Amino acid sequence: MGTITLEGLEFFAYHGYYAEEQKIGNRYSLDIVITTDFVAAAHHDRLSETVNYEELYRIAAEVMQERSRLLEHIAFRVIEKVRQKYPRVERVTVSVSKFNPPVGGVCTRAKITLEG
Repeated sequence: MGTITLEGLEFFAYHGYYAEEQKIGNRYSLDIVITTDFVAAAHHDRLSETVNYEELYRIAAEVMQERSRLLEHIAFRVIEKVRQKYPRVERVTVSVSKFNPPVGGVCTRAKITLEG
């Protein structure tokens, strides 16, 4: 068992609770951590026996194009799509950050983490 992690995937997207956020857009960052058994891939040196990083990025990019009001919903959809593509993974953890969230003061980013 091991983990595969993609950190700091950045996107510009139009998510947000407020209508204005969905009009002007914002920068977002995602981290994806997959817990799975990739011993066979390590032993045989075959991509087909593990999770493809490029496919994980594609899933994240696809989800980021679909508007959401909540960061939690974005993470949920990424987890759902990863599980559809790779049903044998043990755990998927996704963190979603929104840079400069509208909180009425200085805040570098808001971040949620969801495990599924």
